[in-house]
Amino acid sequence: MSSLKNKTIIITGASRGIGREVALACAAEGANIVIAAKSDQPHPKLDGTIHSVVKEVEEAGGQGLAVKVDVRSEEDIDNLIKLTVEKFGGIDAIINNAGAIALSGVESTPLKKLDLMMQVNFRAVFLLSQKALPYLKKSENGHILSFSPPLDLDRRWMRNHSPYTLTKYGMSMLTMGMSDEFKRYGIAVNALWPRTVIHTAATSFGGKQSFDRARGPKIMANAAFALLKTENRAITGQLLIDEDFLRIQGVEDFEQYRANPESDKTDLMPDLFVQDADAYVRGTVPPLAGLIGE
Repeated sequence: MSSLKNKTIIITGASRGIGREVALACAAEGANIVIAAKSDQPHPKLDGTIHSVVKEVEEAGGQGLAVKVDVRSEEDIDNLIKLTVEKFGGIDAIINNAGAIALSGVESTPLKKLDLMMQVNFRAVFLLSQKALPYLKKSENGHILSFSPPLDLDRRWMRNHSPYTLTKYGMSMLTMGMSDEFKRYGIAVNALWPRTVIHTAATSFGGKQSFDRARGPKIMANAAFALLKTENRAITGQLLIDEDFLRIQGVEDFEQYRANPESDKTDLMPDLFVQDADAYVRGTVPPLAGLIGE
């Protein structure tokens, strides 16, 4: 088990939602957090900018750096790495949280939308991982964490939104490949995916019914926090489900993660790509008792 104090973590798409929650969880242990996202000005409908989250990070006990980044741009990623290293001296972890989604089939997906998903979901993970690699090699406990699903080839995940599925599965396959490639450097490479739909401001347009059947982003933040604290050679190449990973860590109370604590709905809405989540925890994951605050 490793402390995150003074460790430097880059999180893409962290101006709100899951990325913000992960940033605050790590900041509470004294980490240096780089908030890398496009939102440097307030959005008319969504709360949060890179600057507001950096302020929260510093109030939580960490150091923060706001960098406006389009994850599709090599120039922006080069600048992100440069500014991070100049301020904090290195990089210990990257979290690929930025994402693009369109749940449409081949017939109705414009090429422009496909290109966006390919670039933000798959290409950006490749690009940031490659650019950060020289510094992750120098870290005592280097981690690459992407938010992508287990590989389930059930055709129901293909028939209605195969373009999106392709880009997310590509992230997961890249995770598995990099874990083997970077093992010799002592860099852990894993993926994490929610067991249920996660309610955030950016996904709040499904109305009260989806809100009542969803969890909040804290569950993903707690799971990501625990993963980043593991020794780099202990867990790598895994495509993990948040709830299952937290259960292994000893968490039993999952009611705390409901988006609406007052909801009487007992049937939470499973996220995409999840059938029997227990079956997708590959390998044996050692317990990390005491890492997760309940």
